[in-house]
Amino acid sequence: MTAPLRVLVVDDEKPILDLVGGYVAREGWQLLKASDGESALAIARRHQPDVVVLDLMLPQLDGLEVCRQLRAFSDAYVVMLTARGEEIDRIVGLSVGADDYLVKPFSPRELIARIKAMTRRPRGAGPATELPEGLEIDESRRAVRVDGQPVDLSALDFDLLAELCRDPGAVIRRQTLLDRVWGPDFIADGHLVDVHIASLRRRMGDDAAAPRFIETVRGVGYRVRARA
Repeated sequence: MTAPLRVLVVDDEKPILDLVGGYVAREGWQLLKASDGESALAIARRHQPDVVVLDLMLPQLDGLEVCRQLRAFSDAYVVMLTARGEEIDRIVGLSVGADDYLVKPFSPRELIARIKAMTRRPRGAGPATELPEGLEIDESRRAVRVDGQPVDLSALDFDLLAELCRDPGAVIRRQTLLDRVWGPDFIADGHLVDVHIASLRRRMGDDAAAPRFIETVRGVGYRVRARA
């Protein structure tokens, strides 16, 4: 029998903490709760959750700092909750290791659907070939290197890059990436892919205007350049 997911919900607003916690409990998942960043990190170290639902605006340690510190010892999926809608805030959240985000107010049912989609994504089983010079990816070890230097990626960003790397040179549509990486039941538009691609490029030192690795095919999607 598979052990239930351990889900840590972190929010300083008790109504949201209770609402999300109720939906998590109804799924039969193990619920962990924290109302501030320091408590969240202590609970995460002690219980090693599978998923962390993390509010951005927390007292003392904010969600970005919690996510940074969490990534030092945990590979849990992180869904960030934010009242901000600007793209730069989403990109910053993803760049420090979050896998997904929801803007408040949000539907708890959508949050649960996203958690389910994230936790059933297939994992790869081997390194890709014919990648552009300077890029290495080993799916079995979930490791990425650029020019020999390791690149720290969130679990979701790694899966997105791995999907692109499976067929270097082939253009993959945004909707196809959503279906393969987030899951066919996931509800979002192609802009979510754009945000994660921006995060990937920042991490990899790739310039969108003159890309070494990930190319944009306007109106269609993205591709990883094949080795010349």
